[in-house]
Amino acid sequence: MKSDRSGSERRKNERGSILATSALGMLSLILAVGLGVDISRFYLAKTELQNAADASALAGVSALNASAAGITEATNRAVQSMNSYDFNKTGVSFPRENVLFAVNLDGPYMSETAAKASPKNIRFVQVTTPAEAIGVSFSATVLGNSKNLSATATAGFSIPINVFCDWLPVSVIDYDVPMAPGQTYTIRAGSGSMVSPGNYQILAVAGAGGKDVRVGLASGVDVCAAPGAVYSVDTKPGVTAGAVRQGLNTRFDDYQTSQVNPDTMPPDTNIKENIDYTQYRGGSPSQSPTHTGVPGRRIVIIPIVKLDQYDQGRNTVTFDRFGQFFLQTKVGSGNGGDLVAEYINDIVVNGQGGYDPNGGPANNLQAVPVLYK
Repeated sequence: MKSDRSGSERRKNERGSILATSALGMLSLILAVGLGVDISRFYLAKTELQNAADASALAGVSALNASAAGITEATNRAVQSMNSYDFNKTGVSFPRENVLFAVNLDGPYMSETAAKASPKNIRFVQVTTPAEAIGVSFSATVLGNSKNLSATATAGFSIPINVFCDWLPVSVIDYDVPMAPGQTYTIRAGSGSMVSPGNYQILAVAGAGGKDVRVGLASGVDVCAAPGAVYSVDTKPGVTAGAVRQGLNTRFDDYQTSQVNPDTMPPDTNIKENIDYTQYRGGSPSQSPTHTGVPGRRIVIIPIVKLDQYDQGRNTVTFDRFGQFFLQTKVGSGNGGDLVAEYINDIVVNGQGGYDPNGGPANNLQAVPVLYK
């Protein structure tokens, strides 16, 4: 009997330990859940910062053009892109010092000032977001009251591409003479200098109507193509001077008779006529548009077609290659006169495109922005 009383008393003394164990287990569970919630917030904030850094780096690369002015504009675009983001419901102040430049992907990376001193071969932009303090809600005893997070992104030129998008539905004729940088070439013949009867170098890419030509010249055709026999397109008979003028002149902020919306087909940020690409690239002289402009709208991609591809009236042509051209002036009034553009031989980040390993030769002068790391 004595031993039975001892066992009963022992069990009575153990009743409180179950409550204590349960309380400790519940506290541990709450801490684990809180830690998971805080870590999830960190991952979300890190992802948001990384997305902003990626966008900022890509925006910076899009401005590189082998000039000191391009370095300045690249920094401007990177800063503007970053400052358009909000973190933790607050705006961010992104300093220009956080934008670095390099010739090679692995560096060394240099400041804006150093890059402007030798801008010709700059191909990469690296941005680092300012450290953002992310508050800790449930796990302050373990993680502290806040954690500083930042993100770094590096973007640069792609490899040379051989698939081209957003090109103009007109053509430059290859007379088997090497194209010279700075030289102007006809991209839409006037009535007195057509390449062959009925052909004025206009391409019926999106359709045969004047509206299709107007929209295609205002925004670039929504078609990707490559040189060679794989892709061919019909030519469009007729001068179509009105549609050509209305489409291309939007890039010079001329919407008087264009029937085109400047919100979707904006002008360039520099609409100064009768300047060459070197002056445009350097930013002087310049003239601002009245509508909101987009940089680079006067730099266009145009198919280059061999002379023997053209026949009388409507016929089908294949592209020999693509070139980059600068629009020096807008199209004048009337039916006559040639539309000319200056050939660019610098590497330019413009439009969209890619590389098809089974495609034709790549264009060493054109690249698209690529996020590397």
